[in-house]
Amino acid sequence: MQNARVPAKDIDEYIDTFPPHVREMLARLRQTIRQAAPAAEETISYQMPTFRLNGNLVHFAAYAKHIGFYPTPSAIEAFKKELSRYEGAKGSIKFPIDESLPLDLISRIVKFRAAENLAKKKKE
Repeated sequence: MQNARVPAKDIDEYIDTFPPHVREMLARLRQTIRQAAPAAEETISYQMPTFRLNGNLVHFAAYAKHIGFYPTPSAIEAFKKELSRYEGAKGSIKFPIDESLPLDLISRIVKFRAAENLAKKKKE
């Protein structure tokens, strides 16, 4: 798994540090985010893959037993019912590593966050 002492330079490098089954999950997650927010730019922030669109859009990270997904508290609240089966906190969701990712739900969350960030830009 990810070596905390050597931060990845980009998302490809981050994903490459994991075993094949985790790499596949992370690649699917990344592709889902890209499709839902094609104008977002990729970076590494807080040593995690991050997508930015008028500010932070979402982050994700892999751990021993789950994929962490960080779409902000507003998105967690907006999708609270659909996310109820997953562990999480105010701004995070834990998707078990031994289950398929809910890619349709993730896509809708990312689209929600993109609309939220773009609306924020219009107000400024």
